Amino acid sequence: MIAAGAFVVLVLFLIRPLWRLGATIDAATKTVQDIDKQIVPILGNVNTTIDNVNTALVQVHSSLDGVNIQLERLDTITNHAQAVTANVANISSIVGAAASSPLVKVAAFGYGLRKTVSQRKAADEDREVRGQIKARKAEAKSSRRSGRHAKGA
Repeated sequence: MIAAGAFVVLVLFLIRPLWRLGATIDAATKTVQDIDKQIVPILGNVNTTIDNVNTALVQVHSSLDGVNIQLERLDTITNHAQAVTANVANISSIVGAAASSPLVKVAAFGYGLRKTVSQRKAADEDREVRGQIKARKAEAKSSRRSGRHAKGA
């Protein structure tokens, strides 16, 4: 009987944690059922939201197609403007070269003419100064000679 009593006490000790485990499993089952009840409407809302997003994306994609067409047109206009700009640049460089060539020649001729005139003027001044120096030397020489003759007489 003691062994049977000890066995009953042992079973009671073991049943208590199992009882608690059963209560925990029941609480978990109730929580899963509550989540199941709440998840169905949430998933319905998610499906509606995804449908709305897909509709919006289709509209955006359609709008982007229109934008892409406009961008292609703008690209074409830009390419034409670039070609016109290149043509204008070529024409202006040709006109500039045609106009600047005679201007450069006239400027070079004017520079050469000024330089030649200034060189001739400088040469004339040099000749004049040399002539004056020779005349003074000759005058000084003749005055020295005349001064010697006067002393000797």
